[in-house]
Amino acid sequence: MLISIRVDDSADSETELRSLHGWLTDDPAIRHHARVTLTGPPPAPGHMGGALDVIQLVFDEGFQAASLALAYASWRSTRRAKPTMTIEHGETKITLPADDPETAAKIVRLLDQNGDKKRKR
Repeated sequence: MLISIRVDDSADSETELRSLHGWLTDDPAIRHHARVTLTGPPPAPGHMGGALDVIQLVFDEGFQAASLALAYASWRSTRRAKPTMTIEHGETKITLPADDPETAAKIVRLLDQNGDKKRKR
C-alpha cells in the first residue's frame, strides 16, 4: 500500500514535511509496518536535486489505518500554524484544511475505501 502526503501552498512546506516525516518514523506503530521516505521531483538535466515535496509511505499487510490517522492528528496538534495537507492513496485524494476537526476520520475513510476496492478485485 502506497500513501503520499503533500503540504499545500506553504512557505515552510519542506520544514513541515521534515517534521511530519520525523514524527512518523518515531511512531512505533508506523515504523514497524511502513517505510517512510521524503522525496522530491526529479532534477532537471544538468541540475542538482531540488526541494522535498512529498512523504511516501509504503505499508505492509499489518498496517492499520487508524495508526496513521492518530499519528498524523497527534503531529498536527503540535503545529502552531497548521498547514493544509493532501493525502493520496490509489485513485483517491483528500485535502485536509488547517482547521479540520475530522482529520483522523477522513484519513481512515480514505485508506479503508481504497482497501475495499482492492479486496473486491
